[in-house]
Amino acid sequence: MAVKQVRESVLAEDSIKTGPDTPFLLEECEKEKEPWKSVLKRKVGKKCSCTPDRAKALLVDSIPILKWLPRYRFKDWIIGDAMSGLIVGILLVPQSIAYSLLAEQDPIYGLYTSFFASIIYALLGSSRHISVGMFGVLCLLVGQVVDRELTLAGYPSSTNQTFPVNVENSTGPICDRSCYAIMVGATLTFTAGVYQVLMGLLQVGFVSVFLSDSLLSGFATGASLTILTSQIKYFLGLHLPRVQGWGSLIRTWISLFKNLGHTNVCDLVTSILCLLVLVPTKELNDRFKAKLKAPIPFELFVVIAATLASHFGQFNEKYGSDVAGHIPTGFMTPQLPNWSLIPNIAVDAFSIAIVGFAITVSLSEMFAKKHGYVVDANQEMYALGFCNIIPSFFRCFTTSAALTKTLVKESTGCQTQLSGLVTALVLLLVLLVIAPLFYSLQKCVLAVIIVVNLRGALRKFGDIPQMWHVNRVDAIIWLVTMATSALVNTELGLLDGVLVSAFCVLGRTQCAQVLQLGQAGDYELFEDLESYKGLHTQPGVAVFRYEAPIYYANQALFKKSLYRKVGLDPLKEKARRKKLDKRKKQEQDGEEQNGEIEVSTNVFLVQHTTFHTLVIDCSTVLFLDTAGVNALKEVCKDYKELGVCVLLAQVNTSVVDSLRRGGYYDPKNETKDVQFFTVGNAISYAQSLKSHNGDCDTVV
Repeated sequence: MAVKQVRESVLAEDSIKTGPDTPFLLEECEKEKEPWKSVLKRKVGKKCSCTPDRAKALLVDSIPILKWLPRYRFKDWIIGDAMSGLIVGILLVPQSIAYSLLAEQDPIYGLYTSFFASIIYALLGSSRHISVGMFGVLCLLVGQVVDRELTLAGYPSSTNQTFPVNVENSTGPICDRSCYAIMVGATLTFTAGVYQVLMGLLQVGFVSVFLSDSLLSGFATGASLTILTSQIKYFLGLHLPRVQGWGSLIRTWISLFKNLGHTNVCDLVTSILCLLVLVPTKELNDRFKAKLKAPIPFELFVVIAATLASHFGQFNEKYGSDVAGHIPTGFMTPQLPNWSLIPNIAVDAFSIAIVGFAITVSLSEMFAKKHGYVVDANQEMYALGFCNIIPSFFRCFTTSAALTKTLVKESTGCQTQLSGLVTALVLLLVLLVIAPLFYSLQKCVLAVIIVVNLRGALRKFGDIPQMWHVNRVDAIIWLVTMATSALVNTELGLLDGVLVSAFCVLGRTQCAQVLQLGQAGDYELFEDLESYKGLHTQPGVAVFRYEAPIYYANQALFKKSLYRKVGLDPLKEKARRKKLDKRKKQEQDGEEQNGEIEVSTNVFLVQHTTFHTLVIDCSTVLFLDTAGVNALKEVCKDYKELGVCVLLAQVNTSVVDSLRRGGYYDPKNETKDVQFFTVGNAISYAQSLKSHNGDCDTVV
């Protein structure tokens, strides 16, 4: 173990010698290496120890409601929690029904999903503010998988037909299209939840840091374009199968244009009227949200009005308009997932698990920072996993945090997840009593609600110039992720975004430049000569800085950039010397043949070299691998052959350890383990060596 008290004292024997020719040294702490067996035994013992206090702490950490509920300030918080829960519950009713359409499910299953997710996250979630329920992107991903499996099973596109199929866990010998669709959705949800719980057990919550805001925003915008495209057929009242595979967005639009002649005029007129109502009213809600205590639930008003108009106008019977149909009350008996489907949807479930977790963690951390508390990413993984596993037995599909409902929840006075329980009560009332009243609700109205809620993501297109101005790398990540998600494939868009982000990080280390540094007056301040005026260099000493780690991918670029900036390539110089030696030898052989033997003692020196020491400022070199250490060894060796001394300054401790392990400091090769803690210290040392050796023309 490292000694905790750092003694910043100069070695006693070196303190007697004072002067620029003696590098300043710090006495290093003695590091005792603990055997790996002892480390493993200690960590396993710590993790596996079981005491009453530890068991209690583990239980409280696993179920956060046990921590905050006993300290709940009833008088101060109950009104805000009750109000926010009621409002979010009212907003969830039409949205749950609408997003069921996106996931290729019947409306009742969307209400089930929102109900169970609200309860489970209230018990297990570590965020006080986020609202967990259906999210458009996840519903799209679920719908794509469900539609694919329905096609593979041989079900027709019409929801009114049945198809006899031998399906495990079905409620009868014949499982109709709706039954099989929710079976696929529930199995997909169960598998995604298992992935999330396993990731929580493995403590891999840190993966969220690799999904940047630009990546998630680009993915959500690209998926929003796909969602918008998938809902246009409901706007027009067209009966078109969902297009699967790459390029589905373009092929869907082609199919829409080909079938415009079959547009249902009743659905089209209803869609336009709903848009004319919802778009401006949503804008009013956004504009006056600071003055309004709660957003006005215009969506619910539109749903009620449209349902009444469709019922009394008999839109389904007279005009053939698609309606929500029968929505049963109460709950169905639980059923197990269809285990035989898991191999088919395992890969899809993993991408859904990652997307759901990334969205939930990013939102929970954003609101935690805003309100001054901390969320546990691994606990969020557990909570979201169980929000998928448990409801999957009750015919639910995948959930995650939703930005719009979270913003509403926070702005209406939410203090704790007790508001989630209030939301669940509202949904329970709908499930037990009100749900059948939505029988005549047109599907085009649900499609309008989905599209109107995409406004925030689609507005990101207007922010592209600003994103490009602020950070071009982030803008490129956003554009590539968005374009791939929309034009190629939704899941591939996320993977492509991650790969582009990784390559951008690597590219930044590849584009790092070597800077020549100059000193500002007499201060211990060295900066880039090309960036600041009034800097000066030290005679005989050149100072350079490489602003990136040195590792296998950029070690060749480091050497090339350094040689170019210094103006002296050791390899080219040695080749030039060999060429001159060969030419000199040929001339001497010619003179010997002519009897004119002339002894020459000239030494071929580096031409136009104005420095004898090269100082490399390593303050920005965060780490070295084996290739990086070898690159520095080669630089030191090559320049030493030309008489130029290479010194490293401001090297952090981890890099020093890498240099030592890599053999950079080798007494056999006369490379002492000398560290320069400042660039000024290295320059003084270099100038003292020059003065000791004299001012001869040769390079020391």
